[in-house]
Amino acid sequence: MSLDLKNKGINTRVTHAGKNPDSVHGSVSVPIYQTSTFKFRDADHGARLFEGEEEGYIYTRVGNPTVNTLEEAVAELENGYAGIATATGMAAVTAIYMTYLESGAHMIGTDSIYGSSRMVIENEFSRFGVESSFIDTADLNNVRAAVRDNTRLIYIETPSNPTIKLTDIQAIAQIAHDNDALLVVDNTFMSPILQNPLALGADIVLHSITKYINGHTDVVGGVIITKTETDFTRIRLVVNATGGTMDPHQSWLVLRGLRTLTLRVKRAEENAQKLAEFLEEHPKVEWVRYPGLPSHPQHELAQRQMRGFGSMISFEIKGGLKAGKVVMNNVRIPQLAVSLGGYESLIQHPVSMTHHNIPPSERLKSNITDGLVRLAVGTEDVEDLQADLEQALALV
Repeated sequence: MSLDLKNKGINTRVTHAGKNPDSVHGSVSVPIYQTSTFKFRDADHGARLFEGEEEGYIYTRVGNPTVNTLEEAVAELENGYAGIATATGMAAVTAIYMTYLESGAHMIGTDSIYGSSRMVIENEFSRFGVESSFIDTADLNNVRAAVRDNTRLIYIETPSNPTIKLTDIQAIAQIAHDNDALLVVDNTFMSPILQNPLALGADIVLHSITKYINGHTDVVGGVIITKTETDFTRIRLVVNATGGTMDPHQSWLVLRGLRTLTLRVKRAEENAQKLAEFLEEHPKVEWVRYPGLPSHPQHELAQRQMRGFGSMISFEIKGGLKAGKVVMNNVRIPQLAVSLGGYESLIQHPVSMTHHNIPPSERLKSNITDGLVRLAVGTEDVEDLQADLEQALALV
């Protein structure tokens, strides 16, 4: 008898989401179906599968039991129709763009999103006649003013990377739908534990599952979850045709990481709250952006649309980039590396690293300053993290 997870708590859902495809041996762990192709019972069986008259597997690029278990699990956590796992987070982003943006179409995006999510539109899709406007989506008037007759997609990241600005998902969804556009939300920073954009009106949600969902800094991947069967079918066709699908072993590793998602997210969030409060009071810190601080300009929105404040902190040290480099080069526990959402803390400099390919004038318009430092807080003992930051700040 299958387990109905609809009315179960989040910890139970994280533990059991996704049906185990092993009906033969009773394996508790989902097996890795490490195969490129699947044998048909006979010629008619193969024909029925290709025609879609019968469920089953043909070729791992278009479907695999291990991959499908992961897709189903994340879709259940996001309360969506279905999921599509991709080889990387950018494969997920690009698949969505390719599905909905044809020549002459226009999209609106959050100005301070992940650098590659912006640059692939401005540098690559623009070559095929796609138009774009990257704006501060935290200001609803900016969004209303940016909408055109040919706007097909509004793509937001909330909290945004790396400024930790928030966008009102429910309000943006209304604007999108009033103008016959779709709302896509990159939910990587929050994970399904702390925010569910589909429940707030979004049409599509995506994650770089390299981050929290996997959580162990050893896999890259992405996942797309749709609210409707129609959008799922459209995006699935594009992903299958372009080949950006995830492989079975990669999926199995992510499934293994997903089972501790709640524990990791909550522990890191507790640490981040304490560190944000510590940094805000430190005399050598110019400013701190963390949604859990009452000083965050959108603290009230964070309380309304999120179930927690996450574990991403942006801050600037007095003395700008030079001072920031001193801290980044002298902390001992956080690793100086890009990415986020693993069990370990990571620290990086967006202007010279993840957002280096965005022109300086555009970075400043997006409030990505030269001295901004991004700290992805992990699951270490918070006392050790605070002491480490303290000794590094003392060197400034």
